Amino acid sequence: MNKKALVVEDDVNIAELLMLYLEKDGFEVSIAHDGGTGVAMFAEVQPDLVLLDIMMPVMDGMQVCREIRKTSSVPIIMLTAKGSLGDKVTGLDIGADDYITKPFGMRELLARVKANIRRSAMAPVQGERAQPASGKRLELGRVVVDQEKATVYKDGNPL
Repeated sequence: MNKKALVVEDDVNIAELLMLYLEKDGFEVSIAHDGGTGVAMFAEVQPDLVLLDIMMPVMDGMQVCREIRKTSSVPIIMLTAKGSLGDKVTGLDIGADDYITKPFGMRELLARVKANIRRSAMAPVQGERAQPASGKRLELGRVVVDQEKATVYKDGNPL
């Protein structure tokens, strides 16, 4: 099963470039060109990762991030031209997992995407401490089977 990414970016060229690279890396990609559509598509697509611009029509990326965080802990990487320290701190404080300023290198972006997904798959479950991956842990897309704990998780939640 491919991982799903939602790109919320009003610049069509950047969105298409991101889609090409993510698809080449094995992602199923959905694109929204404004924040309002991004929030609606998030609920519909249920992505494993969100790449989120800040300056967009309808609803800015900060508000989109707040809306997503009301219901999900999916990794959010902000991609934006707003590179001041204050902007970065605000983005991270409201719930973004990473913050990359434009222009950015595609290799770095893909490395951060993989790191955030890896970190998300190992996230603690309701107060537990994250344990390093062992041979007794099997990951299948959004499902993790932890043989040591005899527990199955989907999206980080025990079933």
